[in-house]
Amino acid sequence: MDMEELKRKLDEARYIYDDTLATVLYVALRLGRPLLIEGAAGVGKTEIAKVMADALGRELVRMQCYEGLDESKSLYEWNYQKQLLSIQINMGKRDEEELTKSLFSDEYLLARPLLRSIRAEKPVVLLIDEIDKSDEEFEAFLLELLSDMQVSIPEIGTVQATTLPFVVLTSNRARPLSDALRRRCAYLYIDYPDPEKELAILRARLPEVDAHLAVQVVDAVQKLRGSEAILKKPSIAETLDWAQALTALGVRELTPELMRSTVGFVLKNSEDIETMAELFAPADCDCGGDCEHHGGHDHAACGHHHHA
Repeated sequence: MDMEELKRKLDEARYIYDDTLATVLYVALRLGRPLLIEGAAGVGKTEIAKVMADALGRELVRMQCYEGLDESKSLYEWNYQKQLLSIQINMGKRDEEELTKSLFSDEYLLARPLLRSIRAEKPVVLLIDEIDKSDEEFEAFLLELLSDMQVSIPEIGTVQATTLPFVVLTSNRARPLSDALRRRCAYLYIDYPDPEKELAILRARLPEVDAHLAVQVVDAVQKLRGSEAILKKPSIAETLDWAQALTALGVRELTPELMRSTVGFVLKNSEDIETMAELFAPADCDCGGDCEHHGGHDHAACGHHHHA
């Protein structure tokens, strides 16, 4: 796959990218390097792995990281129930040593995402999501796997990679990652999109949304993200959800009242919803405290509050 073909595939997937992103993806793919993508939650890091799986026509194998994740959850474990059943059936019929040996064979091995990825007959895209949520011991183990593309299973021996997965690691920067892991990977930092890019994403993903409404939604989301008072910044997915919800209502204009009634699609906690009412009150309501003379809307709808 050359660069032009990759760009065409990204276009077909309606993924909005810039030249830097396309170049890093292409070079990481050509060199067989894992790709580490950092950025705030909701900027579209995971989406890159999904789009690459589509573009390459590969299966996407996803491993969600969390505190306490270890080899048995990520690499392999033994199918204990099947082993016990085999012991019950074969006890007394087979030599004990031979039986024990057979219990730790491929037949009883449950491959978890990492082992599944390197043993796949056709190359896959391996997404290691939120690596920063795992602990340092797991990160060190992962680095060894990514460097050697082989794993050691005590009962079986060394398992070499059958195919090389395209590995995408994402991090929300909850903790610093080791320099060794960073050196091993190609690197991308993704920020929230600027208004033009976010509008392009919205139009590409939801062409049915009214053009004027799309601009209003993007402007409102950008204002929310720009406020330090908003605790959980809206993700790109939430921008799309909000636009979809408003379109489902058949509206073409984001009024203060609609903003209030659909806010749950873009903000996900009560503190931020209260902040939103304050944020949009002065700019969107110029009634000077006399809303009755401005189209009969109320203060609750426009977010304007009077204090005694």
